[in-house]
Order: sequence, then structure tokens, then C-alpha cells
Amino acid sequence: MGINKNQLLDPYGRAISYLRVSVTDRCNYRCLYCMSENMTFLPKSDLLTLEELERLCIAFISRGVDKIRLTGGEPLVRRNIMNLIKSLGSFIKTGMLNELTLTTNGSLLEKYAEQLVENGIRRVNVSLDSLVREKFTKITRWGTLEEVMSGLSEAKRVGLKIKINTVALKGFNEDEFDSLISWCGEQGFDLTFIETMPMGEIEQNRVDQYMPLTLVRENIEKNWKLDEISYRTGGPARYVKVRETGQRLGFITPLSHNFCEDCNRVRITCTGQLYMCLGQDDRADLRTPLRKDSSNISVLSAIDEAIGRKPKGHDFIIERGVSKPAVERHMSVTGG
Repeated sequence: MGINKNQLLDPYGRAISYLRVSVTDRCNYRCLYCMSENMTFLPKSDLLTLEELERLCIAFISRGVDKIRLTGGEPLVRRNIMNLIKSLGSFIKTGMLNELTLTTNGSLLEKYAEQLVENGIRRVNVSLDSLVREKFTKITRWGTLEEVMSGLSEAKRVGLKIKINTVALKGFNEDEFDSLISWCGEQGFDLTFIETMPMGEIEQNRVDQYMPLTLVRENIEKNWKLDEISYRTGGPARYVKVRETGQRLGFITPLSHNFCEDCNRVRITCTGQLYMCLGQDDRADLRTPLRKDSSNISVLSAIDEAIGRKPKGHDFIIERGVSKPAVERHMSVTGG
């Protein structure tokens, strides 16, 4: 693809080429580090229709975005979501999109994996924080490990490339990092460890949950050889290759190491709010211009104005004695 003369550029000269779209704030799990057990979800009337989400995606594609990731909540619980995926997948065929991907908890992959491939998705990220049945149910509150494993099996069968995302949680799964690396090697999955992020009020104390990935890597290197590589996906992870398995291992470190210097990402919520930074509360309302002007001129103007104030970086911090999250909204609102 050539250079798009209409490419979105932020104040620091970073080209915005990656759009993450939350299609719903709802999820069929209630992971301890992400949600309260008794979540109050948005009224369905507040959500953009799938047609409106498509319009927003097309507006960003016209301004140089060439990668879109659909997120949630759990995106596959959104009714008729495959219609949106099929529509966006058509831009893969024309070359206007390089990649259309999905982040999921894996619980519905057994049902939808084949349709995902048919409609243009080739790669999925699956959130999985434990390989122990009882611990998996504890961390997700409502999930079962068996349904995720069945979904992963079906995803492999139909040819989806799979990356496992694991949140490193002190006192919960730190004894499983070696087994996760080994299992991913056997399955042919890449693996990324993520630091817990201070977003939204939850019942747990995130200071007690937080485990810096610098420490995680130190522990991993006691048993595995990690080779530096230049591989990038366009996201915030920094990758190494595990010599013994041949698989990639990523680290996403919003707290121990700010990854903002080359940020090319923005996020749209299921209500049409554009967040220029995951770790900031500043946002731009795209729903109002979207519904006011069917030509997208007003939407594009609002997008330009918003990108013009994209910050240099986020302000995530976790401090003992400070229970208030860095940002008030839950991760499921913005999209993981």
C-alpha cells in the first residue's frame, strides 16, 4: 500500500494506523482484575448500531488506518456481530485493510471460529490467565476452562493464528508462567504477559495484584533462553523468542515501562466515544456527528480535532494506599 496523503498524524508526528473498536461493554465472564461481579452495563439504547460502527471504521480506513481489532467486553456476545466482521473483511480483499483481528475470552470460539476465518480474520488474541480448572473459574468467576480449550482446539483446526494473553497476577498465577510457556510451545501459540492496569473500580486491591514484568522476565529466564527479536504487531507488546519452543513471548508493561513513544493506536467505545489514549480520560464524542451527518464530513472533522490532542503518553500508576483507579472507566468500556 502506498502512503495515504490523508493519513492521520498526532501532534508528535505519529501516524495513527491502528484502531481498536469495542463492539460491546458486555461480557459473559467477570474477571477479577477487570470487572466487578455485579456490573451495571450500558443501556442497549446507548450503543452504536453495527451499521454505525461500520461507518466509523470506514471513516478511519479512509484516513489511513490499516489495522482494526474488534474487542469488548466479549465481542462475540454482540448479536449479529458477524455482519460487521464480514463487512470489514471486505476491506482486506481490496487491500485497504492489512489486518482485521479479534480479542476474545475464547468461550465462543468453538461456535464462531470457522465463520471468523470465512469473513477475513486470520489471527485472534485469547485471554487466558490460568491452566488450572479451579483457578480459571476463580479468576473469571463465571467461566469454565473446558469451553475455552474446546474453542482453542476449533480455532486451530480452522487455521486461526492464536496468541494467548495472560495478566500476571501476584499470588495467583506466578507459579504457572513456566507451564504456560511450555503449553503454548506445544500448541504453537505465541504468548504475551500483561501487567494489571488501574482501570475502573473493582473489589480487589490492585496493589496486591500487581506484579512488574521485569520480575516476571527475571524468573522466566531462570528456566528459558529468551532471544531478542525485531517482531512487531503494531500493538504495545515487545517480543522475544523462546529458544526452546520457537514461539514468541511478549511483554506489555504499561506500569513498569511506558510503551507510548511509538503509539499508533486509538480506541472507539461501543457508544461512539473516541479515546486517544487508554490511560487518559480525554475523549471525543463521535456519536453525535455520526448521527447528525450521513456524509461522514462531520465525523472526519471530529476525528481530526481529536487526534490533534492525542497525548504523548499515559499516566498509569499503582501506589500502595491509593485505592482509586488511574481512570474511572472499566477496561470493558474502552476495549481491551
